[in-house]
This record gives sequence, structure tokens and C-alpha cells, in this order.
Amino acid sequence: MQKKLATLFLVFLSTMAWSQLTQEELEQRKIKIQQEIQEKERMLQEVRGKEKSVTKLLQIQKEKIGLKQKLISTTEKQAKLLSNNMYINQVEINKLKKDLVVLKEDYAEMIVKSYKSRSQQSRAMFLLSSENFLQAYKRLQYMKQYSSYRKMQGNEIKDKSVQLADHNAKLSGQKTEKEKLLAEQEKQRQDLVKEKQEQEKIANSLKKDKKQIIAEIKKKQQESRKIDAQIQKMIRDAIAEANKKAAAAKVKANPKTTTAAETKKIEESTKIMLTPEGQLISNNFKANKGSLNWPVEKGAITLGFGDQPHPVYKSLTIHNSGVEITTEAGSSARAVFGGEVTKVIITSPLTKLVCVQHGDFFTVYQNLSSVNVSAGDKVSAKQSIGKIRTNAEGKTVLKFTISQNASFVNPMNWLKR
Repeated sequence: MQKKLATLFLVFLSTMAWSQLTQEELEQRKIKIQQEIQEKERMLQEVRGKEKSVTKLLQIQKEKIGLKQKLISTTEKQAKLLSNNMYINQVEINKLKKDLVVLKEDYAEMIVKSYKSRSQQSRAMFLLSSENFLQAYKRLQYMKQYSSYRKMQGNEIKDKSVQLADHNAKLSGQKTEKEKLLAEQEKQRQDLVKEKQEQEKIANSLKKDKKQIIAEIKKKQQESRKIDAQIQKMIRDAIAEANKKAAAAKVKANPKTTTAAETKKIEESTKIMLTPEGQLISNNFKANKGSLNWPVEKGAITLGFGDQPHPVYKSLTIHNSGVEITTEAGSSARAVFGGEVTKVIITSPLTKLVCVQHGDFFTVYQNLSSVNVSAGDKVSAKQSIGKIRTNAEGKTVLKFTISQNASFVNPMNWLKR
């Protein structure tokens, strides 16, 4: 008996744990995962038609396999929860059967005794043989209670029989549902095997094109470094021009005390000599580190700052002087802080970049299809400076850099979290 109670207690604890997620919640979760799988399938078909490189195919296929594994896990949870419920239901059925056996045996014994009693003497004789009125009254009450008890037992047997039938019907339904879940689970496992085979096929295809893809990546990296060099030269030129003006202003203010060596030192400095107004702007920009506005209204960082391994070819290092932010088609780039446009450069027949100065800090917005500012314009925070180009693959990506003088810094440390 104690062993059975312990087993029931363990099942109860297990059921309590699983019941935190009900069948309905698990079903909703499963539907959501299936919708995500369908979306990934749609994306997969779209990429198959449009994407020349298979890198994206592999990435989406991996995500799809992950979702399939989640779906199998959710179905397993449903099946386990159902098994626990079936076990508890079976325990209740067994209990009801035992109760019915005891009740029917008691009832049968009572009927037999009643029959024997009736054959020996009638109810009237039982009452008339009383020694006095009080005894006759008590015998009458006993006969009524006996009849009532017999009726109550009959009703209890009837109720227990109905309960047993209900539990049996419920168990039958649960068994059918479990069989359905197990069949569904087996189909999901077969689908997963196919998805993994597809992934292997894509991976093999990727290996075949590895040399070509690596060559493309290296070429893009060279183009990126070339643009970085352009940006740094542009910034150094701006610093040189500003320092030349600062040196001339110092000579003009103090012609007798300013030496040639001092003016040469100012002109050749790699750091911009700020005016009081420029120093104030620089200090304000620095004070907003970690809370600068994002250069797009909506978006997510898809490539971080600095040297990092390629997502597929781990041995290949990618260098990024800023961050790449993927956003919606038709989005605009926005100034992260108030400043002055120093340069607008055409980086390719299809793209432009805009550089904005904030004291000795510079923010650069690359991959713009069109711009609506010019060199010398003052811009305010969140002001649109141009449209971001959507490439042939359907991606809309802004490359954004921040530098202090000509040294790039990690934009993720400066933008709002």
C-alpha cells in the first residue's frame, strides 16, 4: 500500500510539474513553431530563387532544423503529459472497479439476508411480536433505515458504474489522442532526417563553392578597407584644414609671440585643435556615450565591430571598422547627434557616404542610395541624411562608424541599448 502511495505521489509531482504548461498552451506553442517553420520554408524558397551564394541557405536551414527539434520536443512533452494523465485515470478506474466489487458483494449479501429474513417471518409478525409499543416503534424505524440503506447502496453502485463508464470513455479518448501524437512525432522525426539531409546537401554545395565565396569575401573586405582608408584620409584632411586655420588664427592673435615651430606643431598634429565651440560640442558628444540615438529608426546589428571569425568559415577573419545594421527597405539614415556635414562621397556608382563632425568626433553613414544633405550643412539629432540602399539580395544594410579624430571606436558602446 505504501509503495502504491509513493508511486502515486511521484506521478502527482510529475503531473504538477508538467501541468504548469497545459495541453492548450503546448498546442499553442506548437502552432507558433509550425508557423515559424512555414515562414522559414518561405524564406528558403525565396533565397533559393534569388540568392547566388548558399551561405544564407545554410543559415536558414539550420534555423529550420532547430525549430523542427523544438517541435519534436513540444510533442514529446504533450505525449508525456498525456501518459501521466492516462496513468492517473487508470488508477482511478482500478479504484472504482474495486469499490464496485465491494459494494456489489455487500449489496448481494444484504439481499440474501433480507430474503432469508422474509422467508422466516413476515414484517407484520416481526412488528407484532414486539413486547411493547416502544420496541415495535424501534423495529419499524430499523426496517425503514434498512430499506433506505439498501436503496442508498443501490444508488451508489449505479453512480460508481456511471463514473467508471465515464473514466473508461475518457481513457479510450486519451489513448486515441496519444496514438495520434506518437504518429505525428514519428512524422516530425522523419521530416527532421530529411531536413538534415538537405542541410548536408547545402553544406556540400557550400564546400564546392568555398574558394569562390572566400574570394568574394576577401574582395569585399578589400573594398571595405579601401573605403575605411578614404574615410581616414578625409578625416585627416579635415583635421589638417582645421589645424591650419587654428595656427593662422593664433599667429593673427599673437603675431609677436607665436613662433614658426608652434604653428608647425599645430598644423602637423594628428588631433584636431578645437575652438571653444568645438570643444563644447565634443564634450557633449562624449557625455552622451551609451545613449546616442540609433542611426536608423528600426533595425538590428548584424555584424559587430572589430576582427571576428566568419559565421561559416571560422578560419577566415572579417574586419569591421564599425557596425552593420540591417533595417527595413526604404529606411533612412539619421544623424545620431547634432553636428556639421564635412563630406559627401560617392563610394560606388550606386552608393554614397556622409560624414558628420561633432567636435573631434566623426560619424560616418555608408551604403546610402541618395543623400539630402551637403557639406557644410548643420544637422540635428534624428535628422534624416539619406536613404539606405537595398541591394539585389533584398537586404537593406547601413554601415555606421564612429571615430575620435582618425581612430575608429566601437559604436555599440556609444548607441542606446
